[in-house]
Amino acid sequence: MADQQNWINVTTLGDLIDMKASLHPDKEAVVFRDERHTYSDIAKQAEHISKSLLALGVESGDRVGYFLGECVETVAIILGAAKIGAIVAPINSRFKPRELRQVIVHAGMKVVFTTTSDHGTDFNELIQKTFPQISESKTKDLNLTEAPELQTIVVLDRTERSGSRNLNDLDESVSSISDEEVHLRQIGVRVRDTAIIMYTSGTTAMPKGAMLSHEAFSRYGISIKQRMDLNEEDKIWSALPMFHIGGVAFILASIFVGGTFFHTGYFDPGVALAQIRNEKCTVALPAFETIWLPILNHKDRDEKDFEALRTLMVVGVPERLRKFQEETPHAPLLNAFGQTETCAFLALSELDDDPELRFTTGGFPLPGMEAEVHDPETGKLLPYGSVGEIWYRGPNMFDGYFRDQELNEKVFDERGFFRTGDIGEIDTDGRVTFISRLKDMLKVGGENVAAAEVEGYLITHPDIALAQVVAAPDERYVEVPAAYIQLNPEAKVTEQEIIDFCRGEIATYRIPRYVRFVTEWPMSGTKIKKVTLREMISEELKSKGITSAEKIVSS
Repeated sequence: MADQQNWINVTTLGDLIDMKASLHPDKEAVVFRDERHTYSDIAKQAEHISKSLLALGVESGDRVGYFLGECVETVAIILGAAKIGAIVAPINSRFKPRELRQVIVHAGMKVVFTTTSDHGTDFNELIQKTFPQISESKTKDLNLTEAPELQTIVVLDRTERSGSRNLNDLDESVSSISDEEVHLRQIGVRVRDTAIIMYTSGTTAMPKGAMLSHEAFSRYGISIKQRMDLNEEDKIWSALPMFHIGGVAFILASIFVGGTFFHTGYFDPGVALAQIRNEKCTVALPAFETIWLPILNHKDRDEKDFEALRTLMVVGVPERLRKFQEETPHAPLLNAFGQTETCAFLALSELDDDPELRFTTGGFPLPGMEAEVHDPETGKLLPYGSVGEIWYRGPNMFDGYFRDQELNEKVFDERGFFRTGDIGEIDTDGRVTFISRLKDMLKVGGENVAAAEVEGYLITHPDIALAQVVAAPDERYVEVPAAYIQLNPEAKVTEQEIIDFCRGEIATYRIPRYVRFVTEWPMSGTKIKKVTLREMISEELKSKGITSAEKIVSS
């Protein structure tokens, strides 16, 4: 008989918040900087959103978007829409008009919540630029040629605007909706229904909408609770944006276990450091080195700031993870193999894993998830211990890409395994390790080069903070490595010194032929946009008439 702690307890997101509010009404659920909200607060805010959406004519399966900064309203919108069977589609807060149009139209969003200026970004103004017809609308019910399914823009303030509703409108509308109407819709929501369409950014020009069910988030929450030994006393910290799967999934997991979730709001390393220290956070989920590194390097950091932490999760190359672990020796650092399509994690380290296994592998698949490694060219199943394309299936994975049947037919096999497009290894014990995106593998004169391997070596240089390697076009070798590098403060290193640092240490075909230094990265949420870096080096070489890199010989 299964242990009681491992029983499957799947629920809908709407029922989840109501259940937790009944169990812990006065306990703090979510803290965004200085805004503190109890479980009861969140449940009431979600109910208000539910009634607002019903008053706006939102039906089960309709898509509801939000284009906002990092705020508690995102949590209320997710849960409030979920209660009535609507589907939330978060919009990347970095998007500009072209990208906004793409996702709003593709998702067929019926309602979009937005706001005005927030840390330099006027989200509503961007939507107005995207669809100029909004400001010309004679009514608050939209009828746009470019976005025929979009009916309502809700701006979360009390200013009157053409073509938009505001908080006054919402407050007035909810009075016409009874608690019973919400309840009747809520009890009809199935755990297998799609709860969130999470748009992923990657190597393609058009983001893809991954459909994630209520069950997937429940199973993910159960798995994370077990793997990280989470409990309702935990104070869980993260800074991932609320359009990112990590931001959404981590908050939902915290609610699932009844913990308290701390979020920096707009990311500031100093604020993050103060939160972790002052709130005595026990679990840190920075996930990416671009978030954790500036916190560790902050001028105000003291060696006692992380005393309350008992574990943290960051992905990265082994060299970097070893250094991170040195900063928090008392708190095991967990590695992962993550994807939007698995509600954040396919695999995650275990707390009692040997440190080197946590630094060098992404851990075992979460309970119920099955992973395989295949030859990326033939699709042939390979034995454990091999490197190839990772395929998987299981309970916390997505149900396909929204409105893209042609792509779904390509990425799923007849058994329901998803072809990830990620190159990785499954060791003989079953641990899964990410190596590179399939499209992030360089083919240098016929030799395969994993960008991550070169990056792992480059950051061993004492003056290098971050390194990203991409393919540069080349007449002789088809493509060659190009490195974009961010140096540590005050460091001064030349391109030739970086190349010489590699010479004699790694194979010549892996050595970057071009080195460019940056202080800021093109970002897509938390990820560096390598597609932009590839475009940058390609355009630079073309403008200079460079068609072939200089040959490199071993020293």
